[in-house]
Amino acid sequence: MNFSNLNIHLLTMKKAVFAKKVIDFYSSLDPNFRLPNGFSIMNPFNEPQTFKWVNLFYHKFYNDSNKRYFVFGINPGRLGGGLTGIPFTDPVHLRNDCHIENQLPAKKELSSEFIYKMIMAYGGTAKFYDKFFLTAVCPLGFIHHDKNSNYYDTTALIKSTRDFIRSTLTAQATMGSYNDTCFCLGQGKNMEHLQELNDELGLFKTIIPLAHPRWIMQYRRKSVEQYIEAYLIAFSHV
Repeated sequence: MNFSNLNIHLLTMKKAVFAKKVIDFYSSLDPNFRLPNGFSIMNPFNEPQTFKWVNLFYHKFYNDSNKRYFVFGINPGRLGGGLTGIPFTDPVHLRNDCHIENQLPAKKELSSEFIYKMIMAYGGTAKFYDKFFLTAVCPLGFIHHDKNSNYYDTTALIKSTRDFIRSTLTAQATMGSYNDTCFCLGQGKNMEHLQELNDELGLFKTIIPLAHPRWIMQYRRKSVEQYIEAYLIAFSHV
């Protein structure tokens, strides 16, 4: 997103329904920053077919002017949002739980698997997405040596992406968020950086951290049900 166009973009977003705001936001992303050596950007929104699924998803679940509580992940990964364009949603859950057909390989992604178990426990996709918006601190992903990279993995990457994340985080907060509370998926570095950005930008009064889905599925799989319950309890307070 060109920083000089941000004010115009924000004014336009205020007049649109939630789905249109999200779609306009993703279609306007302009990562005009220089990456450190060895890194590349993963932008699923540049793919016409992916953007078709994005349009279908947001018009299905967000075609209204209601506010949502925002739930911030880290940045898209190759097997979830990096493929479908929809945070924490792999091709299998896009088809089976969101009922949006796609031609992608039917492979599950760990974070998506947890999120949709939680969404089903909450009451299903329609009920969950009516109140919450899954997104990411950084809306674009990164690849380093053919592997996913988090926006905070190196000091050089943090410095390169900082202004971009500031502007896109501010833009996201105008899409229709409740500003009293948001949620952060990741109780370590993601929470640390989101809190620092929020202290600077003043977007949300309170940030509630939750364990990251991938960490749960990798290291606490036997306790998945307890973590789902922790999510549901946290979400029940808003």
